[in-house]
Amino acid sequence: MLTTVQTINLKTGLPTVDEARRRLLAAMTSARSRGVRVLKIIHGWGSGGEGGVLGPAIRRSLRLRVKEGRAVLVVPGERFSSDTVEGRELSQRHPNVRRDPDFNRGNPGVTVIELA
Repeated sequence: MLTTVQTINLKTGLPTVDEARRRLLAAMTSARSRGVRVLKIIHGWGSGGEGGVLGPAIRRSLRLRVKEGRAVLVVPGERFSSDTVEGRELSQRHPNVRRDPDFNRGNPGVTVIELA
């Protein structure tokens, strides 16, 4: 069975960091219950207002999810590439990620995670 990559757009509605974190955790729980192993999170990067803080805050939150055992791997969009160790590791375990439009694009506005 090929891995399904689900995308969640946390920028929609310009949420606060706390609201975006709540949406992220709910999306992770929902994805796991449906057998989704890879999530692409759109958080934006450097935009005005909350968008400027959303990306770094979400990435910090994702690193905590790894420590908790809820995620296996966090790949920042700028490293979501066949040229990086973590990009290669993810694409070897889940070859479908190579089809994602952000693969090999260096997009700092997204982060890709492998769920535990």
